[in-house]
Amino acid sequence: MTDIAILVGTESGNAQMVADALQEVLEEMSHAVSLHEEPCADELDLANREVMLVSCSTHGDGELPDNIIPFCDFLKENKPDLSHIRYGIVALGDQTYHQTFCQAGKDVDAILADCGAVRIGDRFEVDACTQPLPDEDARDWVKDWMEQLA
Repeated sequence: MTDIAILVGTESGNAQMVADALQEVLEEMSHAVSLHEEPCADELDLANREVMLVSCSTHGDGELPDNIIPFCDFLKENKPDLSHIRYGIVALGDQTYHQTFCQAGKDVDAILADCGAVRIGDRFEVDACTQPLPDEDARDWVKDWMEQLA
């Protein structure tokens, strides 16, 4: 059993829907899962955290959702050593915005990597134009991701 924190960055609720689906699948696989809709470093207990998943949408001109900005700012300003953390990213975007497609998820990925965290597997990028049911696609992705995590 793995203790997994799922961090949500959402504006319209799509990333929340994906996070809920990830939580459901992981709990069915007998993992302990905590969902963080307003992620903050203290609540996550980063010093003792080993595994995180981030479900993050992109809005505007590639911006982070408001609810995850304080957490990202904390990481950028404090640069804690997260080399003991393994993580995965589900990035939601719209390919009609070529230059900023999934930019927020890419940014969170880079911030975590800058702090030494190790991404497991590829970032899962969800296109709103071609993947109308992102939660269903994420269910399949997280099963494969867990195999890579082992």
